[in-house]
Amino acid sequence: QLQLVESGGGLVQPGGSLRLSCVVSGFTLEEGFDLYSFGWFRQAPGKEHEGISCISSSGAVTNYVDSVAGRFTISRDNAKNTVYLQMNSLKPEDTGVYYCVRECFRSRENTIKVITGDTRTATYWGQGTQVTVSP
Repeated sequence: QLQLVESGGGLVQPGGSLRLSCVVSGFTLEEGFDLYSFGWFRQAPGKEHEGISCISSSGAVTNYVDSVAGRFTISRDNAKNTVYLQMNSLKPEDTGVYYCVRECFRSRENTIKVITGDTRTATYWGQGTQVTVSP
């Protein structure tokens, strides 16, 4: 069964940087990491989760929501089954739990979604890593 495991969260001051990683494991012989798009969602305290970035299976196409564009960079290493999110110029409003997701896409409404919808299905979502931006 596929498993997504995030790491790299922590406490950082405003203006600082963090790099999140997501290692994906559990592929069968018929599938592979490079078949899927991957992305990142976050959930701020008291709010619903929102998609913030998505990268295509090849890594050639990346998408960001306006709130993180220019500050965050998503990337992937298909040889290591790993997705990254480099976060620079962090702001207090970036605080939240960050989730790695599988099979994301950019919707017609210009939001980032997962093909399974809003439910955090186990093989499509990681358990999350906490990011806190505070002085």
